[in-house]
Amino acid sequence: MAGGTILIADDDTAIRTVLNQALARAGYAPRATGNAATLWRWVSQGEGDCVITDVVMPDENAFDLIPRIKKLRPDLPVIVMSAQNTLMTALSAAEKGAYEYLPKPFDLNELVSIVGRALAEPGRRKDSTQVDGEGEDLPLIGRSPPMQEIYRALARLTRTDLTVMITGESGTGKELVARVLHDYSKRRNGPFVAINMAAIPRELIESELFGHEKGAFTGAQQKTEGRFQQAEGGTLFLDEIGDMPMEAQTRLLRVLQEGEYTTIGGRTPIKTDVRIVAATHRELKTQIQQGLFREDLYYRLNVVPLRLPPLRERLEDVGDLVRHFLRQTAKAGLGQKSIEQAAVERMKRYHWPGNVRELENMVRRVAALHPEDILTAEIIEAELAETAPPPPVLESGKSPRELSEMVERYLAGHFASYGRELPPAGLYDRILEHVERPLLTAALAATRGNQIRAAALLGLNRNTLRKKIRDLDIQVFRAPAV
Repeated sequence: MAGGTILIADDDTAIRTVLNQALARAGYAPRATGNAATLWRWVSQGEGDCVITDVVMPDENAFDLIPRIKKLRPDLPVIVMSAQNTLMTALSAAEKGAYEYLPKPFDLNELVSIVGRALAEPGRRKDSTQVDGEGEDLPLIGRSPPMQEIYRALARLTRTDLTVMITGESGTGKELVARVLHDYSKRRNGPFVAINMAAIPRELIESELFGHEKGAFTGAQQKTEGRFQQAEGGTLFLDEIGDMPMEAQTRLLRVLQEGEYTTIGGRTPIKTDVRIVAATHRELKTQIQQGLFREDLYYRLNVVPLRLPPLRERLEDVGDLVRHFLRQTAKAGLGQKSIEQAAVERMKRYHWPGNVRELENMVRRVAALHPEDILTAEIIEAELAETAPPPPVLESGKSPRELSEMVERYLAGHFASYGRELPPAGLYDRILEHVERPLLTAALAATRGNQIRAAALLGLNRNTLRKKIRDLDIQVFRAPAV
């Protein structure tokens, strides 16, 4: 039996009932109320070993109540629930001193597990960071389960100096996430410096990162500071880290190991206080096998991995994203526009190879070219028809070579839309790579994470599906019990 009294505050009777039952089954003694005043009375009387509270209650917002609870009883863990599932809600919960934040609907088993951890290590969440109030210009948009996991991770990571490796396809918002890690951390008053390895000639990357002395190489006519010096006391974002040459990798590894570096041509080690956030769209483990990336550097950078889902894995966020981009176009002088729900639904059926960046560019283009105040499904349909390359027409009588060339042209059109090159061989594997993950993800979403039903839907053996989920590193978001 677990033991401990759990105080529950939520104005929804059904949620209070479900939480009471789940916590009682787990061996706790739950006590529930529908308002903040009663919760505060219990806490001030010394009752309870853990608090579970909704953010919005009839008489008081939990974010106003939590600081009073933490001041009176700093070791009392507070778990926050909210249906306002935005990044700022997660960050505010962390800033106010909540032990954990859970978006509604949530998984009961996960909640019970969090309660157990909270009672085992009370008062763990400290070191507050000021978070501004929520507005229209949120740094990240989306309320889907994949984004909720990202928000919860960010709320934890902004309170640390841990090195983070952000992975994800081009256009998923890796630099935005890096900026959130900086802007809501204790380093927010320091500089945020970004460098894209793919955009700098390989022979200049070391100089860009570490700086150089006068005369260190041909053309070095004066001493120049590097990005590490510019980012001192703040955050250095190393984008497309997979494109870093081996020589620069060796120097970077020393920085991560020793906390110091030398400029090109310099001899005196320079101590550095910089948080490193790296990002890549490449499979670094494959590059390690090919001898293109140092394995020891990979593990130094990959302290906390953070995978950003492609837009096709969170299509329910399309509506929120479109409305956000339309507000931005209105501020840019393109007029206040809205969008039909039917148009949003049509956009959800598109595969978005360029991810959020492609969606943003499309919204800006449509807002600029169409004077209508309401964007209709017909407008979006016409736009998407021009965007996507037509599927290959496999006519009878074509030779195998002609059919192969048609498929290659079709795929090349898709790859060109987001900057990838079509490999000269391995066409079957490449097609499979771009079809299999979305198909399995869609099947799991349709069955709310039930792998038995998803396997039956796909006609696969359950063990085969489980192996593919593991091999493809597919995130499975289980159906909430509330």
